[in-house]
Amino acid sequence: MGILPMSLTGVPPVCMLQSMGKMPMRLTGETPVLRHYSDRMNMKLRKAVFTAVFGLVVAAIVVALPGVFGGCEKPVVPGVQARVDSGKGYRSPYDVAFGGQGMLAVSDRTLGELVLIDAAGAKVAHRVTLKGEPTGVTWSADNKHVYVSQFGAGSVAEVDAASAKVSRTFAVGQYPAGLALAAKRGLLLVAESGNDRLAAIDLATGKTKATVPLTCDPQFLAVTPDESLAVVTNLRPVGDATLGDHAATVSLVDLEKFSARTVTLPSGGINVRGVKVSPDGRWAYVVHTLGKFMLPTTQLDRGWVNTNAMSVIDLKAGTVYCTMLLDLLSEGACDPWGMAISKDGRTLWVTLAGAQQVAKVDLGRLHPLLEGKIPKAGTANLSPADEEFAKKLALLEPYKNSGVQNTWFDVAADPSKRTLLANDLTALPVADVLTRVSVGQGVGPRGAAISPDGSRLAVAGYYSGQVLLLDPVTLAVASRVDLGPSRAIDEARRGEMIFHDGTYCFQHWLSCSSCHPDARADGNNWGLLNDGIGNYKNTKSMLFAHRTPPLMARGVRADMEAAVSAGFKFILFRQPNDGDVSAVQAYLRSLTPLPSPHLVAGNLSEQARRGKAVFENGQVGCARCHSGELLTNLKIYDVGTRNANDSSGQFVTPMLVEMWRTAPYLHDGSAATMREVLTTRNAGDKHGVTSHLTKEQIDDLAEYLLSQ
Repeated sequence: MGILPMSLTGVPPVCMLQSMGKMPMRLTGETPVLRHYSDRMNMKLRKAVFTAVFGLVVAAIVVALPGVFGGCEKPVVPGVQARVDSGKGYRSPYDVAFGGQGMLAVSDRTLGELVLIDAAGAKVAHRVTLKGEPTGVTWSADNKHVYVSQFGAGSVAEVDAASAKVSRTFAVGQYPAGLALAAKRGLLLVAESGNDRLAAIDLATGKTKATVPLTCDPQFLAVTPDESLAVVTNLRPVGDATLGDHAATVSLVDLEKFSARTVTLPSGGINVRGVKVSPDGRWAYVVHTLGKFMLPTTQLDRGWVNTNAMSVIDLKAGTVYCTMLLDLLSEGACDPWGMAISKDGRTLWVTLAGAQQVAKVDLGRLHPLLEGKIPKAGTANLSPADEEFAKKLALLEPYKNSGVQNTWFDVAADPSKRTLLANDLTALPVADVLTRVSVGQGVGPRGAAISPDGSRLAVAGYYSGQVLLLDPVTLAVASRVDLGPSRAIDEARRGEMIFHDGTYCFQHWLSCSSCHPDARADGNNWGLLNDGIGNYKNTKSMLFAHRTPPLMARGVRADMEAAVSAGFKFILFRQPNDGDVSAVQAYLRSLTPLPSPHLVAGNLSEQARRGKAVFENGQVGCARCHSGELLTNLKIYDVGTRNANDSSGQFVTPMLVEMWRTAPYLHDGSAATMREVLTTRNAGDKHGVTSHLTKEQIDDLAEYLLSQ
């Protein structure tokens, strides 16, 4: 339900009261205003007043501007009423793509529009109302159409750029994200984040030609120039989170056979988003965070807990060629997101969403260094920049054997030493390969695109509601294009901005969303110190945190309010003010559950209905602890999941809403799948009596749980 204007009486409409957490999420009970006077009103009068207030709410819905205040179309998880999303009514440019004649396509995720901008004139040319939440955008080969993912609506819209109207709609999985075109094959490729697969749409027929299973939460993709491969980033890791090599993956999809190979990033590589392919098709570049999840969170200095990286994938070998850090020695590059690459493949741009910056990487200089080729001062035909770099290295060379690390010398001696770059905060700055520039506080830069003539770099400012047009050389902002009118920022929206802003963190290494992307879970284990040292816990989703106290796996935080305050102090290493804490709390209260992609037309499948019967069977016992609206009684039990590092086996019963997007499972992430929770990780039937169930019953039960 969208946020509505105040009623004519000055009393907040029902959905606004819901967003403030002051009434149950339904229209059948009393509003807080009525409840205040309930003891002094007889039933007849109470009914009359309720009817009047309800009528005003309906009237407000009728007169609300559809494109500004949102509708009531967001689907709801069975048994869980949705809360108001903090983003509705705001301009939130998410992805950008240049077409012909300087036209720029922009997806506005929270206002549900495609915005076409005349980049040369720095003005909005057209707005097109879409369904769901527009995310990925790309142009057709002839630049006559724009394709836009409609996240939540299960479709991709084809928009005629000249008429600014939707010409066709392609059905895909419920949560499409990034898009890419394979024009010679006549295919539109779609990353289906909820279904964990790639869909190939035949543009001639508008039908799905093939789907390819991927790993976990695919985000963005890029196609090689010969259209033999699609490179897809997967946001989160899969598998047992207690293993030391736990990391997310990049999928290499063969577009001839429609099969995928998996490239695993270095340990701790998560939040994999942007991807670009070099013009020669040899390399793919992906950006991600690099968590040091095996270390206790005792400090943040110099990337102790989290760093921010770019990995280079050798597409010929199908392996990670190297991973290097976008951070500086004492300043993190929090949450790298979008990417753009020049036509000649010599320059790469990266948006640093949490750091509020844009970075430029000199690939022309970087690749020779990665091959071990160090320029020598005085060599003929060196560029002035290379000559300066060579002189700098010459000053360091006498110290290379005396404990002073310079990774470039190591790589020159042995190219396999490129692995050292994943822990070197100085390598790119020393080589003058990396330039970083702030784009302003509160911008939240996300998608990026370079114009066909290379004269403008477009960056989507998710929280500023603007598209920034930058000089691609200096990274200076030439102009800022407002997408249109937007609501005044309320407390929940401000909290969302803080939650995603790494400048609230000491040295800008991470944001709240680094471990909680979309305020959910990153799939990693972390060594927080709230219940001792050395007992790592899997990240929990923030959804309904305010309704499921006590928090943390061991229940060491009394409620969400206490946990948020502690997070500022002990994770971000910042002493917050009351306004910041209150705003983040408001944002978390506003979160809305997404319907599971396992549902069929919004309802449980036949298999899930069978699983529900197993779940509610008293002999199995699931519902004894997982009860109520959120499927938790909020009590603490020992269900036999204690590992060797745990100080106790007592853990809070978690809710089961959005189980489909919170793998791996259990307090330590040791169960990679729901089936493992019910079988191999339930020795002795302490976590429900499941040992007598057949394989089919286990599968049915797992399907029911994944449908929540």
